[in-house]
Amino acid sequence: MIYCVIPQELAGDIYDRMLSHYATDPAVEVIVDRRASDRRAGELEPPRERRARRDRRRPRVPGEFAETV
Repeated sequence: MIYCVIPQELAGDIYDRMLSHYATDPAVEVIVDRRASDRRAGELEPPRERRARRDRRRPRVPGEFAETV
């Protein structure tokens, strides 16, 4: 199945034309996008915060390195 997704803002202008254009093709369905917002908009964190939270490495031992000759 192929979906021809039309933005809601353009549905009044081109929906009927697209329906008639793809009327003979049973593999294409013309639909109007009616989503109000992105469902994942609040889930993503900035990359730096994600990285800090996932860092499971043991902290470095305090002190200085011995001098090399």
